[in-house]
Amino acid sequence: MDEQLFQTRASESMDRLYEMLNRAAETRDFEADLDGGALKIEFDNPPARFVVSPNSPVRQVWVSANVKSFKLDWSDASGDFVLPSTGQTLPALMGEQISIHLGETVTL
Repeated sequence: MDEQLFQTRASESMDRLYEMLNRAAETRDFEADLDGGALKIEFDNPPARFVVSPNSPVRQVWVSANVKSFKLDWSDASGDFVLPSTGQTLPALMGEQISIHLGETVTL
């Protein structure tokens, strides 16, 4: 995948995830902010910050959540960035990580 296609796919995926997070945040205790291509999710209780950001040189989306790092690759079959080890899409992974942090099920 070339740089331009990666940027387009990453931007679209980040925008979709941001919208999903904002809907979930209406009933949960966190805030999402998309700034400069990076998505930050802030929690007050317990305090934490998750970061989702495109990494152009390797054509991946990187996630830092719950003191772990995840590297997702594009999947044509899923039409989204996917965690190779589990097959989880970016929204599924983020829903799982937010659920773990909050101790309640959050579906994106």
